[in-house]
Parts: sequence; structure tokens; C-alpha cells
Amino acid sequence: MPADPHRVDVHHHVIPTPYASELRRLGVREVAGRELPDWSPELSLGVMDRHGIEMAVLSVSAPGVHFGDDAEASALARRCNESSAEIVGANPARFGFFASVPLPDVDGALEEATYALDALGADGVVLLSSCSDGSYLGDAKFDDLLAELDRRAAVVFVHPSIPAAASHIAVGIPIFAMEFTFDTTRAAFNLAYTGALERYPNIRFILAHAGGTVPYLVARFDLLWFQDPELAERAPKGGSTYMRSLFYDTALSANPHALRSLAELVGPDRILFGSDYPFAPELATEMQVSGLGAYDGYSDRDRRLVERSTALTLLPRVASRLGAARHADHTVGQVQRRRHETTGDTC
Repeated sequence: MPADPHRVDVHHHVIPTPYASELRRLGVREVAGRELPDWSPELSLGVMDRHGIEMAVLSVSAPGVHFGDDAEASALARRCNESSAEIVGANPARFGFFASVPLPDVDGALEEATYALDALGADGVVLLSSCSDGSYLGDAKFDDLLAELDRRAAVVFVHPSIPAAASHIAVGIPIFAMEFTFDTTRAAFNLAYTGALERYPNIRFILAHAGGTVPYLVARFDLLWFQDPELAERAPKGGSTYMRSLFYDTALSANPHALRSLAELVGPDRILFGSDYPFAPELATEMQVSGLGAYDGYSDRDRRLVERSTALTLLPRVASRLGAARHADHTVGQVQRRRHETTGDTC
């Protein structure tokens, strides 16, 4: 393990055993043009140890847990969340998790979010940018869920989904390479455009992959406020201000092209480290680490914010578990030193 394993990875996927079984049953062998990878806690811990990642916050990736039946989706979400909680329980100093919910079933999502946050100790909730019925975050039908998450000041990790329109786009490029980024952008802009970010300001949203194309398109998005009085009424702060209120991760984006655009939009206190492992291979994790290290727009303090400090501020349960682990290590070290001083015992 590197001498200073300090990074907190907020974009690190879990493939729980019940989820892998369900995907096999459904014949799902790839997601967005990427073959389903092997995963285990041990594989993640190996990557984390080799790249200075002290803690990873696990989340189920697209296609999520809803495959057409509300009851089955709720049951699958429950099994995934309980499995993730068991992984965290076995490795509390190394893992946290964002809970899956069975959207577009809002009642089921409310029930599961409550259970996961209160009973399982989830660090937040993962929501996909869009649902299989074509609806996007920001749609009014999700207001009850957002209201509850706002009441809790919850952290919500927004991960891209496979847009319903993808099957009609006659371009052969794998979805993860383009459409994922566009779908995140649609969700973020729709949250602002519908006034959801104005109505629910206490939710701490984290956008995957540096917000997709948000940093590049936000000035274009701002133009809408000059021509639509109703938009200015329901979302009076303007597009850029709402986008600056969000958080962003660096997964597949720790390169000078993406980072420089993102850094023009938000400071390092709004950016968090992400690897996208295992859907992105270990080489991508290495590239995120080296890309952040080489980026000339950040000071050492800025990098520390991105790689650790902002996550610990945003995720108090993660900070608490890390603090408890370090306190335990310190206590064990003190006991061993005292034993050595009094007995000469070196074990």
C-alpha cells in the first residue's frame, strides 16, 4: 500500500451477489457497451491499496434495479442494499455505500431510502439520471422523494443511465463513451430547469464524470433565462448558479481538458475523487490518480480537497468510520509501544 493511502473514492461500483444473479437471470451481459466485470470486495481492496485509496463509497451502476416490475425492483433494491451494508460492516474503515432505490416507483423508493439511510447506515442514495420509462430527474412525479431527501439534507449520487432514446440513435459508438455524459447533463439541467434545485436546496447532489458535458454547455444553458420569464420565476438564480451548487466527481475525467473546464465552473471544494472501478479497469484508476497529480491548475491543498477533504465534509459517516479506525490503530500502536518499553516484547 502507498505510504499515504488518503484518497476517498465516491464513484466505486459494487456488484452484489444478488444483483449479479439477477442480471444473469435476465441475460444482461453488458452495460452501455461495457462487458459486466468481475467484482469482489477483495478485488476492490487490491486496487484501492495499489492506488492510495483509503475508502471507497460503493454504488450499484446502471442499469439499476428496476426491470419493469415495481415489486421485484423493490425486492432487488433491498437485497442489494443489505448486501452492501454487510460489505461495509465487514470492512468499515474501507467501504461506505450509496443505497439503490427502485425508481420510477416513488413509493418504493421512499420506503427503501428510509430503510437504507436509517436502518442500514447508508451514506446517501444513488439515483440514475433517467428511468426506463424515459423520465428524468427533475420530473414532478419524483417530488415526494426529493422532498424527503431534502428534509434529510441527503447526499445523492447521480449516475448516468442508458437513455430511452439510445436505441433510436443510429451511431455505433458505445453508450458509455458519449450518451452517458449527455444523460447526466440532461438530468442536471432538468433539475435546474424544472425548479427542483430551487425547491430542494438541501440535497447535496454529486454528478458523475465531471458532470458529463455540464461545464462545457452551462453558458449555453444560461441563455434560456434571457428568453423565458416563467423559467426565471421558478428558477430565479440562473443556470450557472444552480450548476455551481452541485458537486462533481473526477471519474474518467481527471485530464486537463475536462478538469480545466470543470475548474472554471466550481472550486476544488466541489470536486471529489472517483475511479469508476470496476466498470472502468484498474488502468483508469491509475490514470485518475496520475491525472490529478499532474494537473497544473491545482495546488497541493486543492488536490487534498479533491482527493479527501471535501468527501469527509460531505459524508460524515465516512469521516466517522475513518476516524474510529485511525483512533483504533493509534490505540493499538500505543499499547504495543508500552509493552515493548516494559517487557522488550516486539510482537
